[in-house]
Amino acid sequence: MSIDLHGIAPLPHLGVIRAAGEQAAEFLQGQLTQDVVLMKPGEARLAGYCNAKGRLLASFVACKRAPGDIWLVCSRDLLAPTLKKLSMFVLRSKVKLTDASDQLALHGLIGDAASSIAASADQSSAGALNDAEFLAPLPPAGGAPRTLWIGPAGSAPPPGHALSPALWDWAAVQSGVATVSAPVIEAFVPQMLNYESVGGVSFKKGCYPGQEVVARSQFRGAIKRRAFVGQVDGAAHAGQEVFSAADPGQPVGLVAQAAQAPRGGTAVIVSMQLAAAQATDLRVGAPDGPALTGLHLPYALREDI
Repeated sequence: MSIDLHGIAPLPHLGVIRAAGEQAAEFLQGQLTQDVVLMKPGEARLAGYCNAKGRLLASFVACKRAPGDIWLVCSRDLLAPTLKKLSMFVLRSKVKLTDASDQLALHGLIGDAASSIAASADQSSAGALNDAEFLAPLPPAGGAPRTLWIGPAGSAPPPGHALSPALWDWAAVQSGVATVSAPVIEAFVPQMLNYESVGGVSFKKGCYPGQEVVARSQFRGAIKRRAFVGQVDGAAHAGQEVFSAADPGQPVGLVAQAAQAPRGGTAVIVSMQLAAAQATDLRVGAPDGPALTGLHLPYALREDI
């Protein structure tokens, strides 16, 4: 990657759902694709929240501060409906779900900034409840390490070069791990975004909404779409369809996430039909829309699950 990626960026497009209570981990265990109970205090992992058909309603960076205090970092445009839907299933569980976004400050660290704070930070304590900050490692972007920093609202982030949110968004696309947002709600089963290959799905835990569909897709060879990083020669946004000149009447993919590229055009994560991923003439938005090129995977897909 030739772009110099070092610094710290505010992340106003993200929000936080807090699950607090003695049964917080057990409640989320029955709702998310991740094994929340197995996570250790101070640990963070990718997690999906699916409907009964296995389609993603939201995705989270699940941050386990303690067994009874878990933060779910998600796209802010999905926070309210996701919180409402999760709350419907609390019933008698000893857990309280709240929107904690206004109580917390979220920043993204990349490159030297991420390396420096990782080297100097102490692990979250076993209790974690009194820890002022939480660090969640994120998938790298072109080899540059990335970290999500969460602190109390109004607190100063770690010192470092100011990075524009636009450049952070571009780096997030380069990581190849899409965050589900409103334009693509219910568009993908987790494997269509490669979540099982980046640690976002546990196939050894108990049931959760859509679990049978997700497992069947994995073990019966039913995964026909995968996520790739690419470049659009023009404007693009999440939710746009991708077309192939070989069959312009039917879309062959969907843009999952997009960000303006520093040198023009738009960087995208697209979920593509595997049969069409090698096509030489792909277009976004319409059969005659801007060209999509350079499809690649920044990590290997797992085969040993």
